[in-house]
Amino acid sequence: MNASELRGKDKAALSKELDELLKAQFSLRMQAATQQLSNSSQISKVRKDIARVKTVMTELKMKGAV
Repeated sequence: MNASELRGKDKAALSKELDELLKAQFSLRMQAATQQLSNSSQISKVRKDIARVKTVMTELKMKGAV
């Protein structure tokens, strides 16, 4: 997921995307804890996607404040 793709979405879509990513992160953490996770690099990818979504949400918030 690119930041440019996220910038095209509205606030509600970004919020929904963030919720889905947080659920995916929780699921991956549980799989890692029970040693069922085969590809551990997925955790870092999801973390970076969460950071991208939060960054775009902050940009939108700052744009509305100015």
